[in-house]
Amino acid sequence: MSQIDDHVVPASMRPRSRGHALLVWLAVIYAVALALSILLIIRGDQQLGAAGALLVLTMGPVAFILGMSHTDRRREHVIERVDELTRTVRALNNHASLSNDARRVLNRSAERDLLRLAIEEDINSKNWDAAMVLVKELAENFGYRADAEEFRRKIDQARAQTVEREIGDSVAYLDGLIIQRRWDEAFTDAARLKRLYPDSVKVDLLKSRVEQARHSYKADLERRFLQAANEGRPEDALTIIKELDPYLSVTEAEPLREKARNVIGMARDTLGAAFKIAVQDRQWREAARIGDRIIAEFPNTRMATEVKDVIDGIRMRANEMQAV
Repeated sequence: MSQIDDHVVPASMRPRSRGHALLVWLAVIYAVALALSILLIIRGDQQLGAAGALLVLTMGPVAFILGMSHTDRRREHVIERVDELTRTVRALNNHASLSNDARRVLNRSAERDLLRLAIEEDINSKNWDAAMVLVKELAENFGYRADAEEFRRKIDQARAQTVEREIGDSVAYLDGLIIQRRWDEAFTDAARLKRLYPDSVKVDLLKSRVEQARHSYKADLERRFLQAANEGRPEDALTIIKELDPYLSVTEAEPLREKARNVIGMARDTLGAAFKIAVQDRQWREAARIGDRIIAEFPNTRMATEVKDVIDGIRMRANEMQAV
């Protein structure tokens, strides 16, 4: 026989020219696609070029493996993939030939959605200034002025609610400082709030609020001192005048000086008398307590000197009494 029937020739011995041609075409197409991707990257479109290069590098090996198959079904599948890749490469080429403005028009809807998402994230993160920058971009570069106005309203409302809540918490903390009569800290905190919220009317009044509270407390101390002094309660008056003293200027203290001197003398005499009575009654623990007060509160008086001479013996007897 001059010719051999194809049906009796083993499949492994049939010509592979079609398979080889397909592999050559695949190599050419993928090389062109890779070159276009590199060209896009060089021209400055890194995102699109990188996507094309990634597509080539991931699909190329798969296509070559499938192209080496001898079955018609797999070959048809490879041809379909090659056609799909060809369309993708053409689309990449067409996209690369467009200007930046033209590509922006094509991606207008996607970029709008990304901007809206970014604005929402900034609002939720309380990044008001950053959100306003993106809103301006949405209005001026994309023309969505209605959307931009809606976002501005939303930002203003969210910022106002947040600021109002923060100011309320800060004022409550400031009131706590006033109640504790920590005046220096209260003034410092009022100044800090003024720097943080310069446009808030509530914050404008905080400094005068602290001043008014301090003045009211000072007036109350003065009233209580005079009342205790006039009622003959020298120890109460002495305790009050010690607390009142830091609030008074030299001018303010002058009218109270004589009465304070009398109160101090009365309190000293009262303590001296109580100390003598406790010693006479052998109430050593009470005598030691009063003696320590005399030394601490009237250290430069003759009475304090006299108490110091006997206080060690009194303390010893008080300790012995406690041990029993």
